[in-house]
Amino acid sequence: MNKQDKLKVSLPWLAGLVLGLALTAEASAPPGRYTITTDTVFDTVTGLTWQRNISATQYTWANATTYCQNLSLGGAVWRLPTIKELQTVVDIRASNPAIDLTAFPAAPAAGFWSSTQGVDPGAPAANAWLVNFANGSTPALLLTNTARVRCVR
Repeated sequence: MNKQDKLKVSLPWLAGLVLGLALTAEASAPPGRYTITTDTVFDTVTGLTWQRNISATQYTWANATTYCQNLSLGGAVWRLPTIKELQTVVDIRASNPAIDLTAFPAAPAAGFWSSTQGVDPGAPAANAWLVNFANGSTPALLLTNTARVRCVR
């Protein structure tokens, strides 16, 4: 087989690989993982129900906590999720945002507050964990800074 014949064989394989990689860039959860309504997303794995559509407003940690407590979707009691709960909706197969966009449409690639505080030993009450949905990382943020919020019940 000469070089031109090898190239002809390689190109379809390479095109398939590139197409396959492009298709996996927009990952979604396995079928049946989420039960989606207009306002909520029920996670069948964790048993948690999530606020589906979020406010465009960014909140300090205290205001994010109050926002969730005052949220009225379906008459349920909502709260700010723990860091472990918030990490369960990260889709590591996706990025910018690292979340299932079918379940959570128009989700920004931004930081979202968790209720988990005390990550800095030098100032245990001054910080809280958040999930950065650009890539799924979990940095700490001063409670007085602002971030997005997605409530859970």
